[in-house]
Amino acid sequence: MRRSEVLAEESILCLQKALVSLREIWEVIGIPEDQRLQRTEVVKKHIKDLLDMMIAEEESLKERLIKSIANCQKELATLCRELCVEPFQEEGEPTILQLEKDLRTQVELMRKQKKERKRELKLLQEQDQELCELLCVPRYDIDGEAVPSIEELNQFRQHVAALRETKASRHEEFVALKRQIILCMEELDHTPDTSFERDVVCEDEDAFCLSLENITTLQKLLQQLDMRKSQNEAACEGLRAQIQELWDRLQTPAEEREALAVVMTGSKAKVKKALQSEVDRLEELKRQNMKTVIEAIRAELAKYWDQCFYSQEQRRAFAAYSDEEYTETLLQLHDAEIVRVKSYYEFHKELFEGVRKWEESWRLFLDFERKASDPSRFTNRGGNLLKEEKQRARLQKTLSKLEEELKAQIEAWEQEHSEAFVVNGQRFMEYVAEQWEMFRLEKERAKQERQLKNKKQTEMEMLYGSAPRTPGKRRGLPPSTPGKVRKLNTTVMSNATANSSIRPAFGGTVYHSPVSRLPPSGSKPALTSTCSGKKKMRAALRGADKENLELNGSLLSGGYPSSAPLQRNFSINSVASTYSEFARELSKASRSDATSRVLNSTNLQS
Repeated sequence: MRRSEVLAEESILCLQKALVSLREIWEVIGIPEDQRLQRTEVVKKHIKDLLDMMIAEEESLKERLIKSIANCQKELATLCRELCVEPFQEEGEPTILQLEKDLRTQVELMRKQKKERKRELKLLQEQDQELCELLCVPRYDIDGEAVPSIEELNQFRQHVAALRETKASRHEEFVALKRQIILCMEELDHTPDTSFERDVVCEDEDAFCLSLENITTLQKLLQQLDMRKSQNEAACEGLRAQIQELWDRLQTPAEEREALAVVMTGSKAKVKKALQSEVDRLEELKRQNMKTVIEAIRAELAKYWDQCFYSQEQRRAFAAYSDEEYTETLLQLHDAEIVRVKSYYEFHKELFEGVRKWEESWRLFLDFERKASDPSRFTNRGGNLLKEEKQRARLQKTLSKLEEELKAQIEAWEQEHSEAFVVNGQRFMEYVAEQWEMFRLEKERAKQERQLKNKKQTEMEMLYGSAPRTPGKRRGLPPSTPGKVRKLNTTVMSNATANSSIRPAFGGTVYHSPVSRLPPSGSKPALTSTCSGKKKMRAALRGADKENLELNGSLLSGGYPSSAPLQRNFSINSVASTYSEFARELSKASRSDATSRVLNSTNLQS
């Protein structure tokens, strides 16, 4: 049994007990039956009215709950539709009171959510309006009266965040542009003369409209100022170069130059004006010192001619160079020529630098070739010969590589400009081939001279016999290799001495004179010629021996006859256009001479 039912039964018992008590009181008092009946009717009516009133109140509560449920359901449906959420569904079969409570709670939550969304929407709209006005862009399209969905709010937030980033980046760009514009204006002594320039320079940074149009206009303004600044700087640099050139030509003392040290830097308008004044003053001095200036220009012109590898014909083409009438017209001709040659040099500077580097390497190569023909280098200590050979090999590679690079660059330049690139009046590769040909001819000439002297020496030995020579003191050599060489030389010389004759390069037999041998007793040989004749003969023989040191092969050292190396060297019968071709042919001709050259040098020294 429910507790409410128990309470109802207790209420009935209380009512019955109260009625019993009333009857007892009425009995004691002696109230008649009719009055008792009336009084009982009053009690009944009173109890009935009370219960009816209570029932009416409860019925009213029921009606209110039902009405509240209906209202909440209606409002909840509207809120769910506005907030774009699923309609509320009550689980199970709740009572009227529980249903009303649940619906009312859900309505309150929905109202709060709606209020939050409306508040955030209003805040985002305010921020969007401020940013759009600053950036000069249209506002975000969203209904301010409707309740936004969560997705719409997220998109709105992202839009406002993007506007903030745009504002930050444009503001940073604006500040940087403004700073550069102010610096350029200060450099140019320029005052803002338009409303836009005044807004940029004078107004508050936060109040400036950061539209794309304004940013683009700022960039164009900065470009214009930079262009003017660059032109000003170029003009000032040109004036400074002109002043420096005039100072050098007029031989202006250092004291006068230091007086203008202040205006020799910067490019402001006052600096440019001061530089122009100095140029005008120096130009006037130049006209007053015509001869000195022209001579200075000629010296500078000669320097640029050398740097441009001008031939004598090209130099003579400028006839005014030798004119002795120092007039204004002559000065103008020299000025025009120096400007032309300077521009020509600057335009081809990279190629001229490459040619200069090749010529330096070529001179160094010739130095190494001269050293290579010196037999005394084999007696050097300290590994100098090895170092020299390494340097020589490295230089050969560098020279070959440099020629190939220059050839490719010059060919590309000639194709681009449709004209020939000349060095000393001829095309560069022809110039290189000519240098190699001259080098080859010089080696052939030197070789033929050595062979001719060797032939004369051999003929003198055939006529007069070989003169004894006291060898000079030998330098210290490494212990291993020289022993072998000395032994080999001794064997060769002994074989040559033991034989009664040797075969010369030109045929026939050479008989040695007894004068060239010492008697067994070790005493001096008897001489049959006069003293003066002996001195002349020995001097001639010493000269021949000195020249014989440079031979590729020697008869006394067991080398090739003179005709053999000549025949090998004449195999280089083509003009070498590059170093690689020349080195390839030269290595074939000189490979077989290396051993005999070393043996010959050692034998002659010993």
